[in-house]
Amino acid sequence: MQTLDQLTQGSVQRPLVTTDQPLVIAGRIFQSRLMTGTGKYRTLDEMGESITASGSQIVTVAVRRVQTNAPGHAGLAEAIDWSRIWILPNTAGCQTAEDAVRVARLGREMAKLLGQEENNFVKLEVIPDPKYLLPDPIGTLAAAKQLVKEGFAVLPYMNADPILARHLEDAGCVTVMPLASPIGSGQGLKTAANIQIIIENAQVPVVVDAGIGTPSEAAQAMEMGADALLINTAIAQARNPAAMALAMSLATEAGRLAYLAGRIPYRAYGSASSPLTGTITS
Repeated sequence: MQTLDQLTQGSVQRPLVTTDQPLVIAGRIFQSRLMTGTGKYRTLDEMGESITASGSQIVTVAVRRVQTNAPGHAGLAEAIDWSRIWILPNTAGCQTAEDAVRVARLGREMAKLLGQEENNFVKLEVIPDPKYLLPDPIGTLAAAKQLVKEGFAVLPYMNADPILARHLEDAGCVTVMPLASPIGSGQGLKTAANIQIIIENAQVPVVVDAGIGTPSEAAQAMEMGADALLINTAIAQARNPAAMALAMSLATEAGRLAYLAGRIPYRAYGSASSPLTGTITS
């Protein structure tokens, strides 16, 4: 039985059974298809262990919480090795397009201070709704257009609306990030039908964001053809965050591999696995 440390150190060797292309966002190549966050962890140590266990190469950070040293975020910038992790500043807490644009600019400067001079990524969040935390589609599109003009690589958090996804892509966003269900709810893939439409039509990576609660849900999202996942609460609030981070990483890989392998078709009736010819009769 492999220990958690052995698993995270890659001691389990698996045969290469397929050739997959890496995840490419705004021309930058990433091997991991699981992005993680930095919020809601009980301690910075748990956060660091979980990021390592997840294998994530992109980690999102709320600009406002770092700027104000909000509880749980004091010392966060120093707790992560930014030479290995690509920071994805996010505009969490912004209720208007104007506010989100302003915070995005701060996020770009924060990335530079952390040694990532060429990092122009921003996870765009415009959320005026304090109860359900659903993003504002009009404000998100307006902010995205402005940020693209300013040279940002915009990764917009959005409702699972195929028409909105098309508008955001046309505006120049480098991904679309439809929610599976409300942020932190753990409700799973409540918007699967719409996400499937988005996946079928998008010409940029589709990152399923928010609401995934279990590894089985993570695998399901990847089996649908999602290019990547962003998971925070389900990891940070687990009894053992590092173990859950590893589970989510394995589920992401399994779901991607299953998508590439291709599932069997649904059938109305059973289909015998063994041949019917040459059977023994009395």
